[in-house]
Amino acid sequence: MVKKKLVLSAMAVLATLSLAACSNKSSSSSSSTAPTGASVKLSESYDNTAAVSQAANKGTLKVAEANNSPFQGITDPALASNAEDTDVFAPGGGDNLFNVDKNYKIVNGGLANLKLDRANNTATITLRKNAKWSNGMPVTAKDVEYPYEVIGNKNTTSQQFSSDFNDIQGMAAYHAGKAKTISGFTYPNGQNGRTTVIHFAHVTPSMQYSGNSFMWAAVEPYEYVKNVPIAKLAASTQVRKNPIFTGPYKLNKLVEGESTTWVPNPYYYGKKPQIKHISINVVSSNNIDKAVQSKKYDFVTGGLEGTDYNELKGLKNYHMIGSPALSYDYFGFNLGYFDTKTGENVMDPKAKMANKNLREAMLYALNLDQVAKKFGYGMTWRANTLIPPVFKQYYNASEKGFPLNIKKANQLLDKAGYKKQGKWRVQPNGKPLTIYFGAMTGTSAQAAEYQDYLQQWHKIGLNVQLVGGKTMEMNSFYSTLQAPKQNKIDVWAGAWSVSSEPTPTQIYGKDATFNMGHFVSAKNTQLMNEMNSNKAWNQSYRIKAFKQWQTYMNQQAAVGPDSFSYAWAPVNKRVKGYNINPANNEFWSNLSLTCPHVQ
Repeated sequence: MVKKKLVLSAMAVLATLSLAACSNKSSSSSSSTAPTGASVKLSESYDNTAAVSQAANKGTLKVAEANNSPFQGITDPALASNAEDTDVFAPGGGDNLFNVDKNYKIVNGGLANLKLDRANNTATITLRKNAKWSNGMPVTAKDVEYPYEVIGNKNTTSQQFSSDFNDIQGMAAYHAGKAKTISGFTYPNGQNGRTTVIHFAHVTPSMQYSGNSFMWAAVEPYEYVKNVPIAKLAASTQVRKNPIFTGPYKLNKLVEGESTTWVPNPYYYGKKPQIKHISINVVSSNNIDKAVQSKKYDFVTGGLEGTDYNELKGLKNYHMIGSPALSYDYFGFNLGYFDTKTGENVMDPKAKMANKNLREAMLYALNLDQVAKKFGYGMTWRANTLIPPVFKQYYNASEKGFPLNIKKANQLLDKAGYKKQGKWRVQPNGKPLTIYFGAMTGTSAQAAEYQDYLQQWHKIGLNVQLVGGKTMEMNSFYSTLQAPKQNKIDVWAGAWSVSSEPTPTQIYGKDATFNMGHFVSAKNTQLMNEMNSNKAWNQSYRIKAFKQWQTYMNQQAAVGPDSFSYAWAPVNKRVKGYNINPANNEFWSNLSLTCPHVQ
């Protein structure tokens, strides 16, 4: 059920990957609970009691990135929008500022500490004394500020901006190109010092958590990139070929689109990495199961599916490790365009998919429960909202979503004037209706899913066809959707790897560039603003706002929930120290090897 995801890089969470342990002297630990809807139970950690082998640690930890397309190769978190880039550059640490607890709440001890001041509406970020980049440069207060310039610049290629950043004093003027700097940043000890103060219109509840949409949770090496125009930064040598990092490993070699290799970063402030070499290689979804079965890799990152779990669950030398995913699959509808002059999404009342009844009918026509059961193997289940259940407090379990209801689908279409003329329904004005469905090339199981969607839509008389008659390569798919205006794709199957703080402004905000369906309404803006209003410091009020938003989005059917899932991976028994709990902020440094070769 997993489609390749766009990622909100602001989540800045290290423990989103998977590794594990070797030797027969091992035991599982941590919680082994199944989230709502899943029938499989997995643990998020694996304890290996075998001794660490220093000889093995001098070898290579071999990681596979399950992906059907080359990764884009954008190492800068402010510019990256693809989950695959996040995966293949993960040993560099994502340049994360903060440590978090098991609930992603920011705690002291990371690259920097955070202090929020509600009385003065400020956030003070203080870097640790030994904070350095992997080339030995010190991390500075200006490095904390500069990603905001990259994200908010009028000519940026970043997809991360949303209206929440306008809460920073001076950001709106900078984003509009009316100011050269962002006035809401001050430096008590100068730009080369260790302290950055951000001045907000108001401090919000979400700022307590990493990945919130008001503060960026990663640094940018200003001195290293300052001479590169922001518009050209994503294509620069500093980002594409010779990037620097703040995490436990530094990049040793990059084969464009194919692989990354890593060695310990001697300037890392935290726990010294134990493994001397890491390789991450892209492996297609059609080959990933055989590669693991052949013991070519220690573990897998990326888009593993229920069909993969069914193939790999019986392997004796691997453990299946996982936790509820910070992601969901969805159906998007093209409802307008992004106005590059105003920097806002605009709904087009004449858009092919503008009729809400048409969208609802398409969602009710799908048999997502059956698809999840057939292809998910207990790892996926039908989604009912646009907030994953991993966010237990905010998830609205009472929402029904769009269970199969062919009768209701037909009634909605009839009511809206989409009458049948022969085999297919026509538009209310009597003109022919052809709807183009965008879907990414994947496994044979995914191809079968897409055909099932088409068959279900055909059952209610809608002439829905794949764009160009076939599935789309991932990068081509997203480049089409991310164009300010496009008319090739009317409805699509996509996925979000969401932030560790669930405010959805970056995806569905009026000025969010990630809002690829371009749905905009005053009510939507109001509900999202209420999630972080002053009243939202009352937790019950904030929970209510989140649940109301989920109900509203289902009512509008501008984005349809598809499936929730486990984030899981097969991990070889020779890896020790694996734990994907968010509180494990030294994920990569805690890994070691007990055997010289993949077992």
